This record gives sequence, C-alpha cells and structure tokens, in this order.
Amino acid sequence: MRFMMIVKATTDSEAGVMPSQELIDAMQKYNEELVKAGVLLAADGLMPSSSGIRISYPEPGGKPKVVDGPFTEAKEMIAGYTLIEVKSREEAIEWAMRMPDPHGFGQGEVELRQVFEVEDLMSDPDTLAKEALLRKQLEEQKQA
Repeated sequence: MRFMMIVKATTDSEAGVMPSQELIDAMQKYNEELVKAGVLLAADGLMPSSSGIRISYPEPGGKPKVVDGPFTEAKEMIAGYTLIEVKSREEAIEWAMRMPDPHGFGQGEVELRQVFEVEDLMSDPDTLAKEALLRKQLEEQKQA
C-alpha cells in the first residue's frame, strides 16, 4: 500500500522562508529511518505557490486555462510530500506520526492519503496490460 504524507503550507512557507538547519537535520534523520526501513519512495519540498502554475478545465471538452501563482489560502496549499510504501494503514499512520513538525513552529500539518493502485482504477485486461508496459518502460528509463 502506498501512502502520501502531504505537508500543508504555512504563511512562512508561502513567503519562501527556508527551514532552519535544525529542522533540515531532523527531516534528514527521519528520511534516513524511512530508507533503512525500506519504505521511502520519494520525498521533496515544494517551492511557494508564487512560482506555481494552476491549470483548470472550466468546461467539459473546453480549452484548459493557465493561471500563474501565487494562490490564496496558504492553509490549502502544499509545501511538500513524502511517498511511502507500507503493509497497512496503521503502519502509514505510525510513520506519519514520527515526522518532525514540518515547519518547526508548531504550525505543521500533515495529511495522510492512500494512493490508488492501478487495479483500483481499472479492470479491463487490455488497459491493465498497457499500464504495466508503461510502468516497465519508466523503470527501464530510470535505470538507463
């Protein structure tokens, strides 16, 4: 089971305030623990929404609309994520509970969401085969 720990933005992260060295050290230690346990798939911080781009689809079949950031409501923004693969929902919660306060000021909030697996989204054998081929090609590109 894959889960994404979504780190919510704060006014500081949206303002581009960099984390303290103490927080960076704590996050590196946490990521090392995830790696040693063999559960870490990816982990990254995101730049503020001021450098972001939002693409919306205002009408079915219509042309997508591009809007440059910044976006409002920092509490609805994402400042980073950690993607893990674990055996259970309970294990995912345990790992999420161990994450250091992502902003270091008692403002941190992490949302934990399970990732759909391909089989959850599609059942057609041909579609599943095409998806498996794409994933295999992706792995081969990573190794090249």
